[in-house]
This record gives sequence, structure tokens and C-alpha cells, in this order.
Amino acid sequence: MKRGAPFSITGFYTLGSRTSVQKAISRLAQEGGIERVSKGYYVRPKPLPSMPSITTTASAEQVAKVWAKEHGYKLASQGQEAAYRLGLQTQAPMKTVFWSTGPSREFKVGNQVVEVRHTSSQKLRWEKEPEGALLRGLLVTPPEAVEVSGLKKAIQRLSLTPAEARTAIKRLIELPLLTSWQSKLQQLELVA
Repeated sequence: MKRGAPFSITGFYTLGSRTSVQKAISRLAQEGGIERVSKGYYVRPKPLPSMPSITTTASAEQVAKVWAKEHGYKLASQGQEAAYRLGLQTQAPMKTVFWSTGPSREFKVGNQVVEVRHTSSQKLRWEKEPEGALLRGLLVTPPEAVEVSGLKKAIQRLSLTPAEARTAIKRLIELPLLTSWQSKLQQLELVA
């Protein structure tokens, strides 16, 4: 158990009965060896190097990622976040929201709140690839709000080679989800 990294209590149920594991985790939490950050999720506090008397725990985002990994759900930043990071929109999202193949849920750690919203797996395609971020950004942005030059800048922000950019554009053109973007993506393909 790394300091500052959240973990789930369910990973320990193989070591003993459910009750005994819960009691042991509860004792560790009472002694201060670990902290409960969310229902079923704990973390070993990590002291700040500059001020050892102050400890930090996990963020709500980290807990959401551990939850998704534990249950085998896909998890990706929602479309508004992707659109903002790619320059397709100018307004930053006020709240951290993830799209997931799992059930909708909210994680609170201290004052941090992360919302997980269920969505189709089609919207979560290429979750860890650059074209996945572009897909999610395009899904929440109307085509008439972005010029082809804006799309080109978004592709540049992904730091793709020209060959990778062409491949990404072709993959996006083939998606039925983006039929409203077809003409602009085809124009971008000719420019790229």
C-alpha cells in the first residue's frame, strides 16, 4: 500500500473472513495508520515533505479511478473537459465529471466532489488514446461552433505525427456517432 494511493477493502477479503478484515481495517483507521476516504476505500496518509506534521490523503479523482479499475469499468474524462482542453470550447467545466460504463455515482473526499456518469461504451472508445479525447470533445460541441482551422488546432494539441493525425481523422470519420461532423472532418483530412 503506497502512501497517498487509495485502495479498496475488498482486496483484503481473501485474507480472512469479511468481519475480521473489516475489524482489522477499522483498528488501523482508529490508530491513524490509514484513513477512510470513501465508503470501502482507504489510504495511508502521506506527509508533506516541506511540513511533515501535515499529511495528505487521496483525491476524489483517484478514488473514482480505483473504483473503476476494481470493477472493470471504462472511465474517461467527460466531453466538456476534453473540448476545453482541445480548445473547442473556452469555458472550463466547474466540476470534475467522468463518463463510465459503470453505474452513475458520486465520490466525495473532503471538499472534493467527482461525479461519474454512466454512458454508452461507444462514447468511451479509445479511452486512453488521443483520438478518444477528440471524440468526446466533438460529441459535446456543435459542428457549427468550430471552424476547420479550430479542428486543426485541436489535432495539434494532441501532439500527433502527421501520419497519426491522418489515421485518427479516418477513424473518426468512420464513426456513426459523428455524422454531423463528417464534412468538417473530411475537409480536415484533405488539409492534414
